[in-house]
Parts: sequence; C-alpha cells; structure tokens
Amino acid sequence: MTTTTKPATPVAAARGRRPGAGALALRQGRLEITQFLRSRESVVFTMGFPIIMIVIFASIFHGTIGGGVKFTQYFITGMIATGLMTVSFQNLGIWIPVERDRGVLKRYRGTPMPKWVWFAGKVLMVVVIGIAETALLLAVAVALFDLDLPGTAGKWFTFGWVAVLGVTACTLGGIAISSLARSARSGSAVVTPVALVLQFISGVFFVFTDLPTWMQQVAALFPLKWMCQGLRAVFLPESFGAQEPGGSFELGRVALVLGLWCVIGLVLCLTTFRWTTKRDG
Repeated sequence: MTTTTKPATPVAAARGRRPGAGALALRQGRLEITQFLRSRESVVFTMGFPIIMIVIFASIFHGTIGGGVKFTQYFITGMIATGLMTVSFQNLGIWIPVERDRGVLKRYRGTPMPKWVWFAGKVLMVVVIGIAETALLLAVAVALFDLDLPGTAGKWFTFGWVAVLGVTACTLGGIAISSLARSARSGSAVVTPVALVLQFISGVFFVFTDLPTWMQQVAALFPLKWMCQGLRAVFLPESFGAQEPGGSFELGRVALVLGLWCVIGLVLCLTTFRWTTKRDG
C-alpha cells in the first residue's frame, strides 16, 4: 500500500522558512530597544539629561552671545550633539561590558545567528532612541524657549548628514572602547570620564571660542567638537560662522573629520572587539 504526501501549503512553507537577514536585524533591533526601555536609569539619563541641561542653561543665561544669537539657540547645538553621543558612545561603552561579563555575548557567538545581526541591533537601537531624544529636546526648546528651527531644506539636510556621520562615529567608538573595560563594573569608570571631558572641551557647556586655544586644539581631534560645529551651521545664522576658529563653519572639514572617525572606529572595532572576558579566554 502506497501513501502520498500532500504538498506543503504556502502557509506551512512560510512557517518553516528561515527569516531573512533584514528580518533578523529588525528583530534584534526591537529586542535592543525593549531592553533599553526596561532600564529606567538609562532611559532617564539618556533622554532626560540634555533636556535638564538646556532648561538649566536657558534659565540661568539670558541675552545674546553676539550677532543677535540667543544663548538657547547656541547651546541647543551642544545638547543635541551630546545627546547623540550619550545614546551611542556612552551607552554602548557601558552596556557592552555588562553583556560580555554576564556571558550574553558568548552565548550570541555560539548561536547560528550571523554575528553582524547583533551589531545591527545595536545600531538600530541607537538610531531610534537618538531620533526620539532629539525630537523631544527640540520640542521642549521650541515650546519653552522659543527656539528657532532651521528654515530651509538645505539646513535640514545638513542636520541629517552631520547627525548620521556623528552617530556612526560615536557608535563605532562606543563599541571599540567597550573592550577596554575589564568587567561590567569598570565600563562606566572607563567611558564616563572620557565623555565628560569631551563635552567640556568641545563647546557643549561653553561658547567654544571662549575656551583656551590649546583646549580647542585638543577638542578638534575628536568627533564631538565637529558635531557641535556642524549643528551650529544649522541653527545659527550664516554670519555667525565668522566667529568660528576657522572663520567659517567649515562644513567640508566637518564631513571629512567625522568620516575619518567612522573609518578609525570601524578599524578599532574589527581589531579590538571581544565576545568574551579575558578570564574566559
């Protein structure tokens, strides 16, 4: 007696089909976002810190800094830049050592899932949280402090590419610096001082040209200074560019330096990233 096997229905075939690379990345990104939102400390610090700082600065400093530019209009550029750096460089630099120490990365490496999917999930989390954080910051600044948003498509385009290059450089830098932490507890001790120093010397909390020349030169070696400068070209009038150290906003140099840091960050990630702690081998 012979039996015949019915052909699989499209639904059954779809159920047995492996998800594609894009679907895997989206699932991993959704998981990373969910984990981030479950950490109240991370949410409050990442989303709230730039808003708290702009409220403090706008409440303390009044008037203009020259050329009719309001303090709030100037400092919003630094708050956006430092917010993007926090969600990428600082968060990844602190949380990746935690996952490594708990063995999460080791288990990921042992699964059939392509390794790049894990990195894609981190990138998606950074992009989604970064967009939400920036939108919230702009909404608060417009509602409470009469922030003037960019008035032309060209300035919004500049906003876009500065943010993309800056977040890319900071994300790669955060993944790279995570390898310096020997344990979960040391991640914050390694990353936080670096982030704070960069904020103080890059024109986030002070007018950049008011800083000592040597400090400006040190800041010019790192991405945050160029992110702030690129965003000043978006939110400040063209005439303010003459007050920059280079006599203009130097958007070409902004793109060059941020692009270079993307390459440097990628090389560091490829050569230094560890899936396990040193004690695991």
